[in-house]
Amino acid sequence: MNKIKSNSQPVIFQESKIRRHWDGENELWYFSIIDIIKILTDSNTPKRYWSDLKNKLKNEGSEVYDKIVHLKLVAIDGKKYLTDCFSTENMFRVIQSIPSPKAEPFKLWLAKVGYQRIEEIDDPELAISRAMKTYLRKGCSKEWINQRLKSIEIRKELTDEWEKRGVKEGREFAILTNEITKAWTDMDVRSYKNLKGLKKENLRDNMTNLELVLNMLAEASTTEISNSKRPNNWVQNVDVVKKGGGVARKARNEIEKNTGKSVITSKNANNLRLK
Repeated sequence: MNKIKSNSQPVIFQESKIRRHWDGENELWYFSIIDIIKILTDSNTPKRYWSDLKNKLKNEGSEVYDKIVHLKLVAIDGKKYLTDCFSTENMFRVIQSIPSPKAEPFKLWLAKVGYQRIEEIDDPELAISRAMKTYLRKGCSKEWINQRLKSIEIRKELTDEWEKRGVKEGREFAILTNEITKAWTDMDVRSYKNLKGLKKENLRDNMTNLELVLNMLAEASTTEISNSKRPNNWVQNVDVVKKGGGVARKARNEIEKNTGKSVITSKNANNLRLK
C-alpha cells in the first residue's frame, strides 16, 4: 500500500459526495472506495463491506489490493482520516468485484469499451471514426477536427521514429514531449496545462487552431531532423527534439511579431467555441 500527500476535493454523484484527490505530478485522480461502495450498494456499513471485500481480494491474490493508496480525507465530523483510495483505473477494477445492480451499468460500459478497443486493434479506421464522432459531440468544428486528426497522424510518425532510435514508450516519450513543448512555448507540459486550467484532459484537445498547427510543426520537424541525424543515444535524442521545437519557436516569434499578440493562450475546449 502507498501513501501520497492529499489535496482533496469532493465530486457529487447521484446527490452523494465522493471524496477524491488530484495527484498533479502523476496526473491521476484518486477516489475514496468507501464512498463509492456506499453509493453502489446502499450499505449502511460501507466500511464493513469494504473490509470484507478487501480481505476477499487479498485472499484471492488480486493485485488490485496492492494498488490501495492511503490519503487523509475530510470525514463527516470535519476531521481528516486515512482513507483507502484507488486511481480511476483500479477503482473500476474494484467495481467489477461488487455484486450490486447499481454496479452493473459500470460493468456493461467497461465491457463495451473493452470490446471497442479490440475492434479498433483489428480495424484502426474505427478508432478514427469514433474519435471524429466524439469531437463532433463536444461541439468542435469539422475543420478543427480534421486538423486534430492530422496532428494524431504526425504524432504517430514521431513516436514511430523515436522507437527506431531506441526511445522507450511511456516515461521517455513524456520527457521528450516535454522538451519539445518547452522549446516552442517556453513552458513545460504541466505549466501549459495549468495555464489552460487542465488536469487529466489532453492538451492538444484544448489548443487553438494556431497552437495546434505550431505543435504539429514542432513534432513534424523533430521527426524529419531525427530521420536525418539518426540519433543513437539519449543525449542526441534530446538535442534533436530541442531543434525540432526550435523550428516552431521561430515561427511563433514571427507570428507574434507581426500580430502583436501571444500565440499561447489560456483558452481551452470549454471556451474556444470551435463550432
